[in-house]
Amino acid sequence: MNTKFILLCCFLLAARQLYSQSLPDVYGYRHLQTVFKGDTVDILIRSKKGDEQVPKPLFLFCQGSLPQPLVIRYDDNGRESIGNVFVFNPDSLAQHYHLAIISKAYVPLVADQKNLNPDFTYSDSTGQFPKQYLERYYLDYYVNRNIAVIRFLQRQPWISQNQLVVAGHSEGSTIAAKIASVFPRVTHLIYSGGNPQGRMLTMITRERTHETDSSSGVRAAFARWEKISADPQDMNSSFGDSYKVTNDFSIPPARYLNRLKIPVLVTFGTRDAGVPYIDLFHTEIIRQHKTNFTFKEYIGTEHNYFPLKSNGEPDYDIFNWDKVAEDWRTWLLSQR
Repeated sequence: MNTKFILLCCFLLAARQLYSQSLPDVYGYRHLQTVFKGDTVDILIRSKKGDEQVPKPLFLFCQGSLPQPLVIRYDDNGRESIGNVFVFNPDSLAQHYHLAIISKAYVPLVADQKNLNPDFTYSDSTGQFPKQYLERYYLDYYVNRNIAVIRFLQRQPWISQNQLVVAGHSEGSTIAAKIASVFPRVTHLIYSGGNPQGRMLTMITRERTHETDSSSGVRAAFARWEKISADPQDMNSSFGDSYKVTNDFSIPPARYLNRLKIPVLVTFGTRDAGVPYIDLFHTEIIRQHKTNFTFKEYIGTEHNYFPLKSNGEPDYDIFNWDKVAEDWRTWLLSQR
């Protein structure tokens, strides 16, 4: 047999073994790495304590937009603390699943809050979002990367094959919906805080809510959409999101959702900008006599499930994410 071929096979086997090994834990989360198109991909896993090697199904959570580290350290009156990696407390779901979340490309896995921007995003030494991150910020990169991660995780002996849940919130809802539409191993989808008609209509709706008798940003939004539609593959991000990323996430996720025959849970706050389009999608699901969709609303809450005060501002003292996650768990158990 050709010696070069043998050496290549040995190298590939060693590489696979290398990226099948766990790294040191990160604040109670297992840290794994794999490679996708030459990029190192960081994955955090939450399992029930003591059940780390017990075979359970995979629950993959696709987070929303912005280059934020998964683990953000804070100085809590001289003591170190970290924010919620999954936004919600994952322990309830971890009774039944191994939960996975994937770091954004070329964004540190762990960072101190004092070194981040006010919105907790990461900027490099130039003061800008990392160039490598922006080059990979488009829908199909995340869809294909996440599918590669699923394949990697499902090769682990502690991941059972009988169920695969993909969930996503906000921008992550579109990623999750497209994954479910193209990857037949997905058995359940949770679509949270999304707009089935796409990002651009959410942006236009938000502009409508701020318009007055004399001013409106809607005309500018439509003018930008005309430019995006004329050059939808433009990756220039010098002035905000590239045309490509806005175009990609403005393709109506309803197209992906309508293909699905698996159980789908749609959750949303009724004061979110995308609600009219969720209601439109809901009416279409009923008209088509589809029975695999469940809709769960959180009355009076906004995009991240915070209730609104009388002045229209979110009440951040009332945290509903754990209730939402518990409702996800209840729904999943009802599907067994």
